[in-house]
Amino acid sequence: MSSVSALNSLLSSTSSSSSSIDLSSILQAALGSSSSGIDVTAAVNSAVTAARAPETAWQNEETTLQSQTTALTALQTDATNLDNDMQNLNSIVGPLSARTVTSSNSSVLSGSAASGSAAGNHDVVVTNLATTASWASGTFASASTLVPAGSFTITSGSGASATVTTDGTQTLSQVADQINTDNVGVTARVVTDATGSRLAIVANSSGSAANFTVSTGTAGFGFTQSATGNNASLTVDGIVISSATNTVTGAIPGVTINLLGAAPGVDVTLGIAPDTSQATTAIDQFVTDYNTMVTDLGTQFTFNGTSEGVLASDSTVRNLQSQVLGALGYTYSPASGSTTVSNLTSLGISVGDDGTLTVDSSTLQNALQSNFSDVQNFFQGTSANGFANSLDQQLTSFISPGDGAFTVDLQSISSQYTDAQNSISNFETNYITPLQTQLQSEYSQAEILLQQLPSEMQQINTELGLNNSSKS
Repeated sequence: MSSVSALNSLLSSTSSSSSSIDLSSILQAALGSSSSGIDVTAAVNSAVTAARAPETAWQNEETTLQSQTTALTALQTDATNLDNDMQNLNSIVGPLSARTVTSSNSSVLSGSAASGSAAGNHDVVVTNLATTASWASGTFASASTLVPAGSFTITSGSGASATVTTDGTQTLSQVADQINTDNVGVTARVVTDATGSRLAIVANSSGSAANFTVSTGTAGFGFTQSATGNNASLTVDGIVISSATNTVTGAIPGVTINLLGAAPGVDVTLGIAPDTSQATTAIDQFVTDYNTMVTDLGTQFTFNGTSEGVLASDSTVRNLQSQVLGALGYTYSPASGSTTVSNLTSLGISVGDDGTLTVDSSTLQNALQSNFSDVQNFFQGTSANGFANSLDQQLTSFISPGDGAFTVDLQSISSQYTDAQNSISNFETNYITPLQTQLQSEYSQAEILLQQLPSEMQQINTELGLNNSSKS
């Protein structure tokens, strides 16, 4: 068979084995008018590129699924943030339960209160502060001065004691270190001033129970008591209170009173009230996070001239939008009595045409200052069943990590993405790779045949010339 016949046969075979490929165009691009052969690599690449056309649909699907995952994850984050706000507003230790404590005389006392402490005013009179017992030695030249030989005994209020013995080779600082290792409820240190150095021994706790004594024994330290340990004495709402420290707990449930100065006979008012600042911040945060989510939801259903968002047809997203917008219609009705805060409007929170919320700070502050308990009841209800719990339950059905709608939706998208990846991988393995191998072989053969054409054409011309010569 001649090279021309072999080439025609090969091209015919290649065409039949890959009918989706335009071999004429491929060869034209590979050969060119002045080429003496085929650029095999270019021809194979061109054919394989054409053969990969079915992968475009899967790749487009992957792109769409990735966009859906990104958008859905963002909405999941929005819903989680909003749900955290609801749980915060519904918590018995959250901002609606926070308390502030004010003192009519901050030089005498201050205070703090645990969440949920009862609001009200209390009269406090501080007769005397708690004091800490201390002893001091006589004066020595310096901390490194050797102390005389002898001994002294420290006895704590509980009866524990330690005897310190010196032999004339210890410095004042070393004696202090020895006392500190005896663990009898005191701490020793060297105090140095313009007059010299002294050994100071101070009880580790204030109050009468921590009072202690130092017996001079045979050592010439010259100890004297600088202060006696005494309990603080005060009255709270007329009740006499004795405290070993100047931090008083238990006198008012949930309230800590910090004693700062004695003022016998002086009434100081300690006021416990709801912390409206924390409440305002929490409510404003709820509005901010709600608006973020509603805005992001709205983006999915906004027509941009060519299409809506990638989640416009997603049932989870449509259901979420419906529920959060519907939640704004919540109305609180107490089991008994009446309330000044039955809905968001009562708090100065209004809904715009785009579904976002706006807060009238004046109305909100008036509600918090005048009817704080009603505000708290609106969000928390009588048994954590108010607005906050209602919206929390709706959001939980979407964000629950186990079976929430977002979790299920994202798992489904992930599965579809995996299927598209597998389709591309299988197509490459089962079709593209064998085709590439086949075309590489066939075009290489075609290149060889094309290289043989010139000599065969010369042979034919010669033969034709001989024939013409013989006829003449």
